[in-house]
Amino acid sequence: MYANFIYFIIVLLIYTTYHPPETPYLGPIGTMGLFLFGVAILVATTKRASNFFYSKIAVRGTYGVHGEFDKMFHRQALVAIVIFAVNIYVLNLKFYVLTISPFSGSPTLTALLFIGLFIGYLAIIWAGNYDVYKILFRSQVSRKSYVLSNISFNVPVILPWLLITAAMDIINLLPASAPKRLLATPEGQTVFFTLFLVALVVVAPSLIKVFWQCRPLPQGPERMRIEAICEKANLQYNNILNWPIFEGKLLTAGVMGLIKRFRYILVTDSLLQILNDNEIDAVMAHEIGHIKKKHLVFYLVFFLGFIVLSYAVFDLILYAILYINLTFPVVRDAPFEQATVTSVALTVAMASVLLVYFRYVFGYFMRNCERQADCYAFTLLGSSQSLVSSLDKIAVYSGHSHDRPSWHHFSIRQRVDFLDRCEADRRVIVQHDRKLRRSIMVFVGALLCAGYVGYAINSGELGETLNKHVLEKVLVRELEKKPDDARLYSMLGAVYHEDKAYPEAIDAYEKALQLAPRDPETLNNLAWLYATCEEQHYREPAKALVYATHAAAMKPVPYILDTLAESYHTNGLHERAIETIKQALTMNPDDRVYYEGQLRKFEQAMER
Repeated sequence: MYANFIYFIIVLLIYTTYHPPETPYLGPIGTMGLFLFGVAILVATTKRASNFFYSKIAVRGTYGVHGEFDKMFHRQALVAIVIFAVNIYVLNLKFYVLTISPFSGSPTLTALLFIGLFIGYLAIIWAGNYDVYKILFRSQVSRKSYVLSNISFNVPVILPWLLITAAMDIINLLPASAPKRLLATPEGQTVFFTLFLVALVVVAPSLIKVFWQCRPLPQGPERMRIEAICEKANLQYNNILNWPIFEGKLLTAGVMGLIKRFRYILVTDSLLQILNDNEIDAVMAHEIGHIKKKHLVFYLVFFLGFIVLSYAVFDLILYAILYINLTFPVVRDAPFEQATVTSVALTVAMASVLLVYFRYVFGYFMRNCERQADCYAFTLLGSSQSLVSSLDKIAVYSGHSHDRPSWHHFSIRQRVDFLDRCEADRRVIVQHDRKLRRSIMVFVGALLCAGYVGYAINSGELGETLNKHVLEKVLVRELEKKPDDARLYSMLGAVYHEDKAYPEAIDAYEKALQLAPRDPETLNNLAWLYATCEEQHYREPAKALVYATHAAAMKPVPYILDTLAESYHTNGLHERAIETIKQALTMNPDDRVYYEGQLRKFEQAMER
């Protein structure tokens, strides 16, 4: 499930970072042909992988190949992601979908369609792997039930995103403007996602048990046994549920829910069938350990941490990509739209951050949290014997090697060896708790630093500097292609002006006026520079008054009248400055306090 979570996040990155071109690369017929060709490739590669797996089973039997079955699925899932990316970036399916009225007005509906497309690709893989699954797990379930079971198992993966997106759509439809303004800022989006995700995680178990078709475990010895170990651990919960995942044939158990009202204990029939009473106690004690050691709370913090990390690195990555696109001709002259090149690069970079964050950082914490849960079971029961025997049974019955670790679990042999060390010296448990606690402190500290960097980029001087630098490069590149565009020179002058590069700003403004001498915006900006420049040797009051007078004659709006008033003031014509700023005030400007301050300044200058 964790791997599928990463796959869906990558697909969402591909979808959300892409902006359709004005015209698609291919026509409708060509697009449909290549789309169907992609489906055919997925079907053919899945069939080939399934046949290859058959040959392995024929030679080696079913023992020890369950892990390879998982790898086969993950390889095909990567093929599905590549095909999905081709659909987005090359076939421009999003362009065609947005021309259909139900989708053009609903971002959630459009996104849901494309997520459904990816689920459809996964369904092809599951259907193709069904015969292998049937042999491997000695299953009698139908192909249709197997595919639907996989889909329902993965629905909770996309449920948070789906509900958050739907909530954003609803907010945008509301008449109130304040929530919309909040969502328009990176900080607002981060706060919204955080609060919504926390609320969702609290109630999510009640939704998940519906999708997984969980039912209360019937009264009997097994339920009484689980109730007894929960009572011993002083664990409060809503219910104990039978987990019918893949017909209940997976040997697994779990606990979900941060608070009692929405907390459920899950267990499959197969696990109850192979374990004796003491081993059931041990497995349940391990799962209870995740609650007692606050692992679910930490996992929530970790997922929220990815929002903070994305907030910090997204703009940095985007600036780096734009800088590369603008600097290197090979990239700049690629036979694709720059928006497409940028989207692909941004997706690859963010996907890399995602993989490192979850595969390695989260993997480290998950492995050690699992080990801490083992330690809790050992402490609660006073011995590791039952937990060790349950791990051995699970490995034997599932066909997994004792020596095969995963990115989120130590291998069974590593877990058993660690428990043996705990039996020999219980101080090992204390040492592990201390190690994990210190690791979490380092992680939280790094997260706070990332949040600060994100704030500095989005709201501080660092972000302003990067914005101006990138915008300058964009304008310079565009002027190389359009050297007679006065608007571009005027925009470049504004960037230099803001950056206090006054000689460059004056030069850009003057070039803009040579090409468009009656542009009021350029006249106004240059007049303001000549009238107010903090470096006195760049001030030219006479020129400022000429330019400001021309600008105000063509466009007598408050901010241009303010420039004219400032120019009168700089030239010592204080009475004219007062008259002009009063004229601006009669137009009810937005920042009335500023204009009133200007009036007081001019009146004081006149009194002197």
